[in-house]
Amino acid sequence: MHYLKKPTVVPKRILGQLLPFLTDDLVNKNNGNTLIQLSNKDKADILPNLSVSLLGRRISCMTVPAIVKAINTACVEGKQITVANYNVHSFNLSMQLPWYYQFLEDAEITHCDSIGILKAIGYMGLNLPISYRSSYSLLMPKLLESGNITGLSVFLLGSQSEVLESAIARLRKQYPNVKFAGHHGYFDKEELFQNEVVIQKINRAEPNILLVGMGMPIQEAWVQKHRNRLDVNAIMLGGAIIDRLAGVVPECPQLLSNIGLEWLYRLYREPKRLAARYLLGNPAFLLHIALAKFYKSSLQVQSMPPIDCSSSGSQVQQSSLSLIPTIQNQELAAGIYSRVKRIAEYFIEANLLTKAQVEAALSEQKVIEILLGEVSARKEGISEKTIEYLNELLFLHKTQAWE
Repeated sequence: MHYLKKPTVVPKRILGQLLPFLTDDLVNKNNGNTLIQLSNKDKADILPNLSVSLLGRRISCMTVPAIVKAINTACVEGKQITVANYNVHSFNLSMQLPWYYQFLEDAEITHCDSIGILKAIGYMGLNLPISYRSSYSLLMPKLLESGNITGLSVFLLGSQSEVLESAIARLRKQYPNVKFAGHHGYFDKEELFQNEVVIQKINRAEPNILLVGMGMPIQEAWVQKHRNRLDVNAIMLGGAIIDRLAGVVPECPQLLSNIGLEWLYRLYREPKRLAARYLLGNPAFLLHIALAKFYKSSLQVQSMPPIDCSSSGSQVQQSSLSLIPTIQNQELAAGIYSRVKRIAEYFIEANLLTKAQVEAALSEQKVIEILLGEVSARKEGISEKTIEYLNELLFLHKTQAWE
């Protein structure tokens, strides 16, 4: 696990370990310091899948093509994944409802559905490109285009009957090779017989993808309760997506969406329904992030492993790969760790790092180079001779460790 401390700028040495695909032209610089920030010219297909923990909430930073690929893989392999999402509203709900938080933690994918989430991650220390915003307005067209080629089947669950029928009619014209079916969302979620009818209808349709659009947190509660009985490959939580597919709710102009003002557009369109969500929820979210920044909470970032569809979502975090390569030989690892610990004492004696900073680095199992990277990030005006001397020490001890 790699921890990015908020007050510091991450040096390029660490940046290369975190995102090894980066090149100089993809990195912005500020006063000579390298930031983790890609230009908007990046290509979505070269961006890695990252698991970012923001205030303990696991956010799957994946591009739209990556999510489509994960869903298609689940369909081809005949396995099941749950695709949930984080926006400001769902983040707030996860802070208020323990079961909702656990649902999101158990989902195989919890993609970023909001510029607000990306900005919060950036404020906490990791500036990611806009390609990591995978809202349903961007995701669904690409997923359905892919499904139209491969002949997938989709079941829509939610909205009113007439809106649902309108959405299915429009989709059949746009994507004639996709098999569509659906059921409205106005049934008693607590009544056993009505739920059984819906579940049986879904399973008879044998869909690859179940798109649930009943609003948060109703849709998550229903999926959590009945997920194990649904014979589908991908369960997607889409909020008002069915209304959008039907054309009842217009899409936000891309210009507003890209600068994080989609909430304002939606509030203007539906003030009564969304007033509490945005006028109370947005300040609450900002307060959470501000307090985290004030108390210097760490932003945790991992490289996402291939999604394991065969196990429950609760095991996703446990199977996550660390950004620091695993050393198989435990004796060798122990030897290197002890040498790193001795080298760290040099940093403390030279007043280049505090004892707390070194302990944090060691607890995170950072390698030698990262200790030097921490020095470069926290100290300005270090002479070149000092850096050269430290490099010699590092090289000497690293060579001895591998002899």
